[in-house]
Amino acid sequence: MGDLTRDSDRLIIEGRRLRDDNRTGGRHRRAGPPRRSVGRGAAQAKIRHMLRKLMRILLAIAAILFAAMVTGLLIGGLGFLGVMLTLFAMVVAVMVFSTFPRIRVPARADLNKGDVKQMVARTELWLEHQRPALPPPAVRIIDDLGVQLDELGSQLQAVDQNHPQVREVRKLVGEILPETVESYRAIPSHLRSHAHAGVTPDEQVTDSLQRISDEVDSISRQLAEGSLDKLAISNRFLTTRYGSSDNGDAP
Repeated sequence: MGDLTRDSDRLIIEGRRLRDDNRTGGRHRRAGPPRRSVGRGAAQAKIRHMLRKLMRILLAIAAILFAAMVTGLLIGGLGFLGVMLTLFAMVVAVMVFSTFPRIRVPARADLNKGDVKQMVARTELWLEHQRPALPPPAVRIIDDLGVQLDELGSQLQAVDQNHPQVREVRKLVGEILPETVESYRAIPSHLRSHAHAGVTPDEQVTDSLQRISDEVDSISRQLAEGSLDKLAISNRFLTTRYGSSDNGDAP
């Protein structure tokens, strides 16, 4: 009878886990490596990593062929066994160097280092590896945030690094954003869909990320408005000094 009770309890627990997983869209079953990059900075970092891997593979193959050629000259030919060993060594080299080293995920403490462009690239790459643990609505916000950060990083390149808006972006992107994600990840996965004080952690992290996204968009718009104002002033100056371009079609 005790065994039946334990089996029943186990089935109830497993049923609850399955229910919670279905409520969150089954993300725990689908969790895996991210399908696409979060932003241009993360994509470029992965491309550089792949190019370094390719270079290591080519150097390893060249070294193996050189060693085989030298050995063949010294012993008067490799023979069938030597050729097969050379091919085997090349295959092993390709397998090893195409797998290792793996791309290094920036540590949270390193996100806010360097200039704004470097900070954005690190944050995008870090977010990409946090994405599988987030609920689907938050993942969509992260994907959109990657595009926003690309644009914001480009805008801030020409701005003094001590400008108040740059410091605000550093605080928002380099500190508040990763802290929000890590606070969510610290919650056990089976509790993330359970309401606490009327709201679930899934809903909280999604709302927080949306607020961060809105703030990034607001800063980007402010910077754009400043550029538009400068362009308007320049246009008025040119019009005053050289006249309207509409007169250029006159005979």
